Amino acid sequence: MRASLASSSTEVSNAGFGWLAIIRIGLVQASVGALVMLATTVLNRVMVVELGLLAAIPAGLVGWHYAVQLGRPLWGHASDKGNNRTRWIIGGVAVLAAGGLLATQATILLATSFIPGFALAVLAYTLIGAGVGAGGTSALALLASGVAPQRRAAAAAVTWIMMVAGIVASAITVGALIEPFSFERLLVVASGLALAMVTLTVLATFRLERQAGRFGNAAKAGAAPDFRAALSEIWHEPAARRFTIFIFVSMIAFSMQDLILEPFAGLVFGLAPGESTQLGGQHQGGILLGMIVTGIGGSAFSGKRPDGLRIWVVSGCLLSAAALGALGLAAVAGPGWPLGINVFVLGLGNGVFAVAAIGAMMGLAGAGENTREGVRMGVWGASQAIAFGLGGLTGAVGVDIARSALGDDGTAFQLIFSIEAAAFLAAAILAIRATGGAAMRAGIANTQREQFA
Repeated sequence: MRASLASSSTEVSNAGFGWLAIIRIGLVQASVGALVMLATTVLNRVMVVELGLLAAIPAGLVGWHYAVQLGRPLWGHASDKGNNRTRWIIGGVAVLAAGGLLATQATILLATSFIPGFALAVLAYTLIGAGVGAGGTSALALLASGVAPQRRAAAAAVTWIMMVAGIVASAITVGALIEPFSFERLLVVASGLALAMVTLTVLATFRLERQAGRFGNAAKAGAAPDFRAALSEIWHEPAARRFTIFIFVSMIAFSMQDLILEPFAGLVFGLAPGESTQLGGQHQGGILLGMIVTGIGGSAFSGKRPDGLRIWVVSGCLLSAAALGALGLAAVAGPGWPLGINVFVLGLGNGVFAVAAIGAMMGLAGAGENTREGVRMGVWGASQAIAFGLGGLTGAVGVDIARSALGDDGTAFQLIFSIEAAAFLAAAILAIRATGGAAMRAGIANTQREQFA
């Protein structure tokens, strides 16, 4: 009986974060998503449509905020050494909120004084990138340190779904509150959003780190290899290399429409700022539904087949490509096209792809002989950040060039949407090999060895 009770106690102590704790970390991710939405969606639209600036200007600023995030490993290492991830999470979200407020003020200043406004915008987007990197990385590190290995993939999906839910809720709310549009109203709404998200983060992380300290799942014997050795191992491993390339191509395709969707709605369909912001919310709503459907489908996290994710990843890429092809037709058809439905279907395909890719990433994270999961996730996270920045910049600059060369907004957007659809088709082809069964079996086997070692 004593042995049974001891065994039961050990199982409880090693169970890791419960679902409530995972949801609390998800609230942090939702706060990050809501604040980033302001800079990448609302302010992007205002700069291009209301201020008449080139789309490359907000695209460059957003690309810069992704470039700043390449410092994620440094912030993650600092939170490891400081043994206080909560401080880094709250501090990161606070810096992000301050950056969002400065970005709003910079946008207003751009209307009258371009050079001072642009200089302030560069500073603001630097803070946004640093805030996302410090707060987001520390939140995921806390999640990894407190979640049992068998629950990591599901926990990652839940937190991403909550981040998208935060984006959707804030897009719809902000879109409604800034109407009728004025710069003064925009600043008031941005201030309220910043205060609310920082407060939510403080409440969500209150005494949460103590729970992670009880479990100690992240503490493993042996030192991780140095950074160069880890990169060398990953790049010389075919499965990891293919998956890195797949992540890069798919995330370029995923992000190309981020900075042009709302300007497209304003320039081609004549939607007001609040209406185009709500359209972005419909896109994020489709992503949310796609994630839920894929998660409930069971293939992403069941583990019954090592290559069970392949059909979900490929299907998500193909559905995204089809929806983008339809958006290309919408660009020349103009008003009257069911734009909301089209954008929702695009989000649905994006969501299916995203959750399946998360599951594949988690399965492959344990495939290395020497490198830890964190190093591999860091490599793929860096690939994702670079692709997001490059994809957004490519889409926006491409639209500017196409509008100038073709002399027609609709035709210009049709060309860019077609290129994006082709990128998703390429990602589907890459996914067939990148999510194959052999690599997934290796990841499952190594994870099991770690658990029983």
